Amino acid sequence: MQDIQSLFRIPSTPLQKIEDEFLFRHKINLYVKREDLNDPELSGNKLHKLKYNLLKAREDNHETLLTFGGAYSNHIYAVAAAGKRFGFNTIGIIRGEERLPLNPTLKFAKNCGMKIVYMNRSTYRNKTTDQVITQLKEKFERFYLIPEGGTNELALKGCAEIINSLDIHFDTICTACGTGGTIAGLISGLKKGQKAIGFAVLKGAEFLNKDIKKLLGLYNMNCLNNWEIKMDYHFGGYAKFTPELINFMNKFESHANIKVEPVYTTKMFFGIYDMINNHHLPEGSTIIALHTGGLQGLEGLKERKVLP
Repeated sequence: MQDIQSLFRIPSTPLQKIEDEFLFRHKINLYVKREDLNDPELSGNKLHKLKYNLLKAREDNHETLLTFGGAYSNHIYAVAAAGKRFGFNTIGIIRGEERLPLNPTLKFAKNCGMKIVYMNRSTYRNKTTDQVITQLKEKFERFYLIPEGGTNELALKGCAEIINSLDIHFDTICTACGTGGTIAGLISGLKKGQKAIGFAVLKGAEFLNKDIKKLLGLYNMNCLNNWEIKMDYHFGGYAKFTPELINFMNKFESHANIKVEPVYTTKMFFGIYDMINNHHLPEGSTIIALHTGGLQGLEGLKERKVLP
């Protein structure tokens, strides 16, 4: 079992510059913050979002972590891995009905010792209500609750540290957005003149603007206007893809020599290149694209024959 104090020593990851004729022509400097390389199992933004939650759980003498997610959730995968590594019991409340055999994500989680519990979709939609939480406490007794996606005040604290780790001047930092926790953390760490752009991976994600402002309000930063969410690059919704997106992903991987996945990071990179092409990012800009990991999900996509 690994010492939980190791979470204070998250390894530094490289900034990789993308060199291509398109960027040169538009006079854009694009760097990728390779957070996909920060850990083999708690990779990307998940390590930062979980860091202070795990430390708080240990400080409060919790033995069990309980969280929520879909059947292919990167968050479920990461919490299961964290439980095994740092000696917590873990419970994953999974949206929808049981499907056997287990997909690669849930198989990994179960092998890490996570107790898999399925919740019907109507109840799952109300998972944050007092009624559902009380039912879970009656069933599982004492646990440390980590929200779906890991997004809470402590997650913002962890994600803000990503900004502090950047050692170059930049104008804009970009990230894919699911629950809004990662970009809220980034926003809270920005300096004057810097901006954050989030690319929503969900269809109908207008709720993100409200949720992000609420999260920033925890740090009295809800009046900041140094950020925006782009809603036009979801390609049909969460885990939905088109041939255009997959073709872009394959070309990007080949050129940049960076492995990406189509649920989050590819949609962000597509959006960045499209904004540059349409002159929505000023010439001379230095842009950092946050690689949030999530590569574990590729096995599930291959199993579903979404990817070859």
